[in-house]
Amino acid sequence: MSAPNTPPRPLQGIQSISLELNGEQRNLDVHPWTTLLDLLREQLGLTGTKKGCDHGQCGACTVLVNGKRINSCLTLAIMQDGEKVQTVEGLANGKDLHPMQAAFVEHDAYQCGYCTPGQICSAIGMIGEGRAQSKAEVREQMSGNLCRCGAYPNILAAIDDAAEQTREALGKGNNP
Repeated sequence: MSAPNTPPRPLQGIQSISLELNGEQRNLDVHPWTTLLDLLREQLGLTGTKKGCDHGQCGACTVLVNGKRINSCLTLAIMQDGEKVQTVEGLANGKDLHPMQAAFVEHDAYQCGYCTPGQICSAIGMIGEGRAQSKAEVREQMSGNLCRCGAYPNILAAIDDAAEQTREALGKGNNP
């Protein structure tokens, strides 16, 4: 038995987790210190989610967990045990792009493309959260996703264009 004020022992070794990833149930073994971002990119080969700053400041690593946007570089994979994780790779339905993806293409809102997956996931999450009621609110809510190319006007136009279709898809219980 440990003393009353003794901190808990740190997790050691491999931990087993289960999550629904892009609609598919996955059972995975991870080290307790593995971030969700590193699990996605390095262990599962889902490289759409980008590693930008690795400090949660750029938004390139944004994914959806239970429909909410998070910075995957700031969360441990074991914290997502039992959750639904959606990455940019899981948004399209076969060859049919998600309305937000199609709007980004139509509005040339991707320039170099590095921030695009995070921008798209963040936009879908923001709409699902009911936080895209005005252009000013969209700009504020998307301020955590940085674009080095300066494609912000095109990104905002794409979000505005796809917002209603995204709301409808979310309302029908479809994937984000």
